[in-house]
Amino acid sequence: MNTFAWVLLVATFLHSLMAGFLFAFAVVVMPGLRLLEDREFLRSFQVTDRVIQNNQPLFMAMWLGSTLSLIIAAVVAVVQLDGIDRALVVSAALASVLLVQVPTITINIPLNNTVQALDLDALDSAAAEKAREEFEPKWNRWNVIRTIVASAILAVLLVTLGRL
Repeated sequence: MNTFAWVLLVATFLHSLMAGFLFAFAVVVMPGLRLLEDREFLRSFQVTDRVIQNNQPLFMAMWLGSTLSLIIAAVVAVVQLDGIDRALVVSAALASVLLVQVPTITINIPLNNTVQALDLDALDSAAAEKAREEFEPKWNRWNVIRTIVASAILAVLLVTLGRL
């Protein structure tokens, strides 16, 4: 196995973890939290997100590593590959940055930070309901988009690995 194949294998592995993480939030975590009352929902999200925001090392290695290793794979692909294989890896890296990481940084994380800043003990029921309404639909919509894109990227990476 050459260097490119190893880099692509690492990128595929880390990306599969990231896609699985997004998928789990889309089909298990958020649907489960949806069943909670507004204040409970917000508190549960705060607690869960705090683990991530405290830079949980395995999560950070997976999340950052998935994108960094894919960018490295794309650079190596530009140098070593041609045709469809180069196009697949470069497209996967671009999609990861533009359609997973950029929405995460510009949409999901700011929404998370808004929820983190809430003093839930000071909110009345109407304010908790409003905070949830301003957060949940948009966060879920973008998480589903990220999940679909990450899953498509994973499929591309698996196909590319199979072609090596």
